[in-house]
Amino acid sequence: MAKHTEVEQVLHNTITNGTEIVGDINSQGDLRLDGFLKGNLNIKGRVVIGKTGKVLGTINCKNAEINGVVEGKIFVTELLSLTETANLKGDIVINKLNIQPGCKFTGSCSMDINSVVNEQNKVVTPSKPI
Repeated sequence: MAKHTEVEQVLHNTITNGTEIVGDINSQGDLRLDGFLKGNLNIKGRVVIGKTGKVLGTINCKNAEINGVVEGKIFVTELLSLTETANLKGDIVINKLNIQPGCKFTGSCSMDINSVVNEQNKVVTPSKPI
C-alpha cells in the first residue's frame, strides 16, 4: 500500500514598490514587502522587507529578512537576518540573529524564544478571509 502524503502549500504574498498600506496585515503564508506599510505584520511564515520596503509597526513572524527600513518591534520565532542595506530602529525579540556588515540597527535585542511565542499567541487573526 502506497503512503499518501500531503504537500503543504505555502502562500506567497507580494506588496510592490509604489504601494502604500495603512492597517494591519495577517497572513498564513509568506510575505514580501517592497512598498510602504504603516501597521503591523502578523505572518505565520517568512517576511522579506525589500530594499525599497518600509514598515512602521510591529512584525510577528517565523523568519524575517530585512533589506529596507523598519521602525518598530520585531518578534521572530526562528531566524532574523539583517542585510547590509537594512535600517532597523526598534527592539527585537528573536531566537536566532544574522547581521551583515553595514546594517544599521538602533534598539535592543533579546534572544528569548518564550517571549516571542507569548507575543505571537496574543495575535488575533481572522478566522475567515475578509
